[in-house]
Amino acid sequence: MLRIAVPNKGSLSETASQMLAEAGYRGRRDSRSLVAEDPKNSVEFFYLRPRDIATYVGSGAVDVGITGRDLLLDSDTAATEIASLDFADSTFRFAAPADQISELAHLRGKRIATSYPKLVADFLAKHGIEAILVKLEGAVESAVRLGVADAVADVVSTGATLRAAGLSVFGPVILESTALLIGTDTTLPDVNPHTKRLLQRLQGVLVARKYVMMEYDLAEEHLAEATRICPGAESPTVAPLANPGWVAVKVMVSASEAAHIMDRLHDLGAKAILVTAIHAARL
Repeated sequence: MLRIAVPNKGSLSETASQMLAEAGYRGRRDSRSLVAEDPKNSVEFFYLRPRDIATYVGSGAVDVGITGRDLLLDSDTAATEIASLDFADSTFRFAAPADQISELAHLRGKRIATSYPKLVADFLAKHGIEAILVKLEGAVESAVRLGVADAVADVVSTGATLRAAGLSVFGPVILESTALLIGTDTTLPDVNPHTKRLLQRLQGVLVARKYVMMEYDLAEEHLAEATRICPGAESPTVAPLANPGWVAVKVMVSASEAAHIMDRLHDLGAKAILVTAIHAARL
């Protein structure tokens, strides 16, 4: 039975649980439950703090888990990245009062508040910067105003929170993070069939979110041009209609291009163009 660690709260939790459900797994029904079994799929879910998941995976207490790349790199464990899950994207940057610190070299000997001390320490060491790290569990943007630090290293989205605290972003990007499926050398897809099946299913969900199914009727004489417009993964599925000279076409297209493709097919003479969501897919 595959033991899977799932975030129990925070920005990773809801999307991770939703992905697993769309992949065909049965998770917890009560948000207070810490463990849920899915015997049909031979898995057992453990709902843990996102920051602790890499530690549990690295120690072998669970086989695989879903967590952020930032949390994985900060954990200093034997856990390793298996695949990106394309959600919970975030960017880590340095920030400080603009009139005091405005470039990376200015951090030498300064106090830097962060919730990710190893991640930041590794980055600074790579750039030859020696500084004093102040570990905080959250709200690091207040550290400078309260005199605990001279600068901060934290997640930046719009930067509004940092600006409200009188801080400006500077220097290079520390890390571009995203949600990951993680494991260890003994639970990688190449050596563990249960992990391989999990990864296949999660990737199927990712494909389904990026594509839609498009169906339309078209005069057969325009089929070659329509195929050039939307060729599909391999080629469209084509079936003759009762109306002579007409065919029904079904093809998978990129969701982001669907409206544009519909316009072109309509201009080509396509009728009854339908677009439907894909629940899961394998390419």
